[in-house]
Amino acid sequence: MDALFNPALLACAAFAAGVLNAIAGGGSFLTFPALVFTGVPPIVANATSALAVSPGYLGSTLGFKAELREMAPKRLWREMAICAVGGVAGALLLLVTPAHLFAGIVPWLLLFATLLFAAGPSIARWARGHSTASASNEPRWRDVALLAVAIYGGYFNGGLGILLMALYSVAGETRLNVVNALKNLNSLVLSWLSVAAFVVAGAIAWREGLIMMVAATAGGFLGARWSKRLPARWVRLGVIATGLVMTAVFFARLD
Repeated sequence: MDALFNPALLACAAFAAGVLNAIAGGGSFLTFPALVFTGVPPIVANATSALAVSPGYLGSTLGFKAELREMAPKRLWREMAICAVGGVAGALLLLVTPAHLFAGIVPWLLLFATLLFAAGPSIARWARGHSTASASNEPRWRDVALLAVAIYGGYFNGGLGILLMALYSVAGETRLNVVNALKNLNSLVLSWLSVAAFVVAGAIAWREGLIMMVAATAGGFLGARWSKRLPARWVRLGVIATGLVMTAVFFARLD
């Protein structure tokens, strides 16, 4: 597809993504397809989409400053280091993936992320009922699992938050605010490090990316206010419907 730069479409998609991420998540279902539909190659579109939504993680992390301050610095630094390594590894894996192969993987990644988002509440309930350790007795496998999730997040951001929340819950963390705090902090670290790798590799469409960053930040700010008025169930259903439509469209593009 030839490049069809459309600032209005990109800004609207990013703004809506910012709103969705502030309320329920799933913003990548809008930013990534919008970039592809305007002619940006899939790998560059994925990298630019990660750039577009990355500012939102900072605001989310700052919202849990109190919970993070109460946690052991050693644990936080260890997890941030793991997520930094995983985020960069995932980004590098994306960059060495042949373009035609990634184009074929995209529909499956979108489908996985959509199903993961749809199952999010059920996964959380299951995870809380299958905790294997207390917060003071962390299972040894948690760091390995965190690295795997971080690699996925660096490669493709969809459903990252749900995976992190499920991981912490299964690992024995029962305090929801702490789970959210760790999810936001580690999403921030791995996303910003993966974006840094994309920048160094020249995989960012800057014209599109800067427009979307501004729009997504504005959407996130307003979405935080609107979240108190909009029924969460309707928003979740809208995200799921969007994800399924985008998945179908990308599968159709394979023909």
